[in-house]
Amino acid sequence: MSAEDEYAPPKYARIVTAIRRKIEDGTYPPGGQLPSEAQLIREFAVSRPTVVRALQVLQLRGIISREHGKGSYVKTMPPVGGREGSRPGRAVLDRVESGSDAAVIQAGSGPAPGNVAGMLSLPVGTPMVMRRLLMSEGDEPVELVTFWCPIEMAEGTDLGREQALSVSVGRHVQAVKGLRLDHVVERLSARHPLPHEVEVFKLSDSAAVLGVLARVFDSTGRVVLVVDIAMPGTLHELDDTYSV
Repeated sequence: MSAEDEYAPPKYARIVTAIRRKIEDGTYPPGGQLPSEAQLIREFAVSRPTVVRALQVLQLRGIISREHGKGSYVKTMPPVGGREGSRPGRAVLDRVESGSDAAVIQAGSGPAPGNVAGMLSLPVGTPMVMRRLLMSEGDEPVELVTFWCPIEMAEGTDLGREQALSVSVGRHVQAVKGLRLDHVVERLSARHPLPHEVEVFKLSDSAAVLGVLARVFDSTGRVVLVVDIAMPGTLHELDDTYSV
């Protein structure tokens, strides 16, 4: 292997960069549809998992949205401030459940774990409404998302029901509660999987998991949701390209 090959970005990162450039130069305009996965596979001469990973990165950065059975679309609004980087918290807030690869595997009330309770300044074990979704690509689970919402904030919503929402969680909460979600603060960590993550992802206890814990604030500065996202380390990487 040459030095050039050793330090070249992975194939999926090259696809991310190429698609971003086409979005920036107007080849793929806001609201426009990207080429299908099959077309991208042929264009870049790569495997489907490589294309899927590139699209996942673009979705996590808030650059595109993906609709099951329809395709991928350029977001009409660019990421806030034009900043680069992963934004998984915002991506899951915008994701529509029905007709997607998201399956509701648990919903109802439950005690807040320590990390969630701390973010809401509540005692550990405080009852909260919990909604857990499993995201898959094909038959492979790739992301486990758990929404935690204070009981009083969840009242009147469908967050505690196991039926898939016809809109995203973010839009549902805003519409039902009359809120305006303002910003998200995320904390990223590399850790070992929790027992329920071991079971869902079929991992060993010592496997690497990428964890994101996000606080969602409304326009008054109140935390209205905490989102806990777990992603197998073998399926997710954070990669970026920027000028120096």
